[in-house]
Amino acid sequence: MRRDGLRVAIEAWNQCNEVGEEAPKMGSPRAADCFDVQNKGSSQQQQNPSMLLHKVTEEDNKLGIGKSFPGLTKSALNNVNLYAAEKELYLGSKCQVDDKPNPWQFWMIMLKSGNMDTHAGKCPKNGHKVGPFDPPSEFPCFGKGCMNQPLIYHNYTTLQGTTLKGGFYGTWDLNAGSSRDSANMNTSFYSVTWQKELGKGSWIFHHVIRTSTKYPWLMLYLRSDATSGFSGGYHYQTRGMSKIIPESPNFKVRFRLNVIQGGGPHSQFYLMDMGSCWKNNGKPCDGNVTSDVTRYSEMILNPETPSWCKPDDPKLCPPYHTFPNGTKVHRPDKSRYPYEAYHLLCTPGNGEHVEQPSGPCDPYSNPQPQEILQILPHPVWGEYGYPTKKGQGWIGDPTTWELDVGRLSQSLYFYQDPGTAPAKRKWSSIDLGTEIFRDANQVAEWTVSNFDILVPNN
Repeated sequence: MRRDGLRVAIEAWNQCNEVGEEAPKMGSPRAADCFDVQNKGSSQQQQNPSMLLHKVTEEDNKLGIGKSFPGLTKSALNNVNLYAAEKELYLGSKCQVDDKPNPWQFWMIMLKSGNMDTHAGKCPKNGHKVGPFDPPSEFPCFGKGCMNQPLIYHNYTTLQGTTLKGGFYGTWDLNAGSSRDSANMNTSFYSVTWQKELGKGSWIFHHVIRTSTKYPWLMLYLRSDATSGFSGGYHYQTRGMSKIIPESPNFKVRFRLNVIQGGGPHSQFYLMDMGSCWKNNGKPCDGNVTSDVTRYSEMILNPETPSWCKPDDPKLCPPYHTFPNGTKVHRPDKSRYPYEAYHLLCTPGNGEHVEQPSGPCDPYSNPQPQEILQILPHPVWGEYGYPTKKGQGWIGDPTTWELDVGRLSQSLYFYQDPGTAPAKRKWSSIDLGTEIFRDANQVAEWTVSNFDILVPNN
């Protein structure tokens, strides 16, 4: 994040991590802001001797289905989901920076709405296509069209004096227009701006997201995704920043986080969110959405988030907890198991030998089955650099974190079929941000800087 020539992109997903339908006049919901800084010389007549050379045009960013671009396959031209995936690859080719051991493309801002129109039959169930059904209460939807993509507006990065500044902003409310004042009304809103002093320090990413009555379940993350292959929750080829895929147990993540507004009691603010994919037999994912399983591990920073892992009702507890010294304690051991360290574990819908009792994950919010393990600030995580008590790193306590994510993630429980070789835990997405869960008119605001993934030299 210290390089002046920034590479940043934005993507938007519906509830099942697809596009479904493009927003009017927005094109496919992938866009990028990538530029190099060129020194024009030191003439005294020039107020600013530097200029920005942008790699991506507005025409590139507005590309939508039916419009061709280099590399687009015939099958994707009029397929809204495939088109977005291939547009990301195209933008990546324009932003790519040659580096060792591999090139990289951009930081990724990810937007997602939890609205789901069950009558539309758009989302598969654990990777299997299903038809329309009556909505269960957990899925918000105001009616036809509730799964729309957001409006995306772009302030291209400019050099203002010695300050580099740019941003994306918008809303899911399609009739709201481009006014930034919409954040003050009952209208969904998001904004990500980035700023840096030329030649000094780190980029600072400033995030804001607001839910509304029509869009009460919204997500906003800043991600470092793999530069090729799959990324967390995404079953298409991806592009990103992680030129080396971090693998447990040998990596750390460093960043500075300042939470300004928390987003209310149902804001699952992720200090660290890791996404990966492996099958229940431990083998890597191969694109088969019925047998691939997305795996997430998330530390929720919000002190209002309770533990749903209970000694007398352990269905949302991992079957065992592993301490840093390797000692395993099973969940019936009420004297030693750290129930308060966990928010929940939900299990993959295609797991055939899941220890009971258990709680299955939402089968619709991923293109394939998923497993989610969410942890809370607790002393058992202290050795890994994570917060040990509620309130640490929260509003009024900006903190520079150095988290031993690799060692922690190696110790966490994830389901595998009995008798199979342990999966290699390679984390293709490392991100932070919030998921405001079904809570209208809440605002979260935070800044991230000095974001770095530290992997050892081989």
